[in-house]
Amino acid sequence: MNKGDRMVENAADKLEDLSDKAAESDGVAAKAADPIAEDADFLRKLKPSLMAARARGDAPTNEKPGSKRRAPSGPQMTKRPKGVKKGGPNPFVVIAAAFAIGIVLAKVVDWRGHAHPRD
Repeated sequence: MNKGDRMVENAADKLEDLSDKAAESDGVAAKAADPIAEDADFLRKLKPSLMAARARGDAPTNEKPGSKRRAPSGPQMTKRPKGVKKGGPNPFVVIAAAFAIGIVLAKVVDWRGHAHPRD
């Protein structure tokens, strides 16, 4: 766990303590306990390492709102296989071929231009 994760976890713990204290009291504070507890759960989902894992596709992104996270019983799947390399031809070869075709086309146009001069 890195420093950013620890900071987020500490803030979530403080919110959870605050919601527990608010739930024990009466009145308006007791009504605010549930939203504060939800905020603590949401804040835990904002850990930098979890956001990076979701961006890479390693963490789930389809959780239902308001549901608490449960740890799986074991590994659910292995690492994702590397995709087939979708590279194309070398760009320098493409540029060189276009250049050569352009020169040949210019020579043909110039040669045909002499066949029908405009006087």
